[in-house]
Amino acid sequence: MLKQVILVRTDLKLPKGKLASQVAHASVEGVLSSKPSIVKNWRFAGMKKIILKVKNLEELLHFEKEAKKRGLTTALITDAGLTVVEPGTTTCLAIGPDIEEKIDELTGNLKIL
Repeated sequence: MLKQVILVRTDLKLPKGKLASQVAHASVEGVLSSKPSIVKNWRFAGMKKIILKVKNLEELLHFEKEAKKRGLTTALITDAGLTVVEPGTTTCLAIGPDIEEKIDELTGNLKIL
């Protein structure tokens, strides 16, 4: 089974609309950065996505580093700062799509947003 997770910083306390747009940016960027064969299989399987929370930028960057070490596709999202947050604020991280077990080994202890 394949899935994608998106990690969101809770310290930013983003409004729901802003949070949704940042998660969408991360998901799309993660897909565009993935191997076409994985994307095809993920789409066929229903495009499972799980949104998880991290405390802050430091924790988010830790997961990015660990995901890259494991060969997982990542997409780190930095906001332009036109609405809610300062320009250059890193808001979320997509990991995958990839094999669910590989992602769970890294993110399995995080809580759902």
